[in-house]
Amino acid sequence: MMGSGKTTVGRLLARRLGRPFRDSDDAVEEATGRTVREIWESDGEAAFRTEERRALQRALADPRPSVVAAAGGVVLQGGNRQLLRSGGRVVWLRAAPDVLAGRVGRGDHRPLLRDDPKGTLRRLDRERRWLYREVADDVVDVDRMEAEAVVDRILR
Repeated sequence: MMGSGKTTVGRLLARRLGRPFRDSDDAVEEATGRTVREIWESDGEAAFRTEERRALQRALADPRPSVVAAAGGVVLQGGNRQLLRSGGRVVWLRAAPDVLAGRVGRGDHRPLLRDDPKGTLRRLDRERRWLYREVADDVVDVDRMEAEAVVDRILR
């Protein structure tokens, strides 16, 4: 989920493992020359999800072992869940919706959170929790953990 620390933890984990780090949102923006928000607002969610899938496919097709921070909505498409399961170890950084809301603030840069960040995060948690559980090899509850501690837990 957004705000769980995927990018921060992913970068630290990649550094500790000596592997490249890939962030799916960054990959979408690099491939399209537009921000996630711009794609979302001009072309809609479906267009963004298509770009998100392409970014995931590119990241997982690279033969070099890497750490990939996949956007929270990537699990919505069954094909993406299959890619995640076959692409390597998947760690779900799980956090309570209220904790996530505190981390993301007003959500101005996140299209889904524009109107009601806390309510939206609670709804997304209900809708996606089972999907995250389906693909996760490991779950780390990150509500009260610093990023370095999360990395230590993942490596254990």
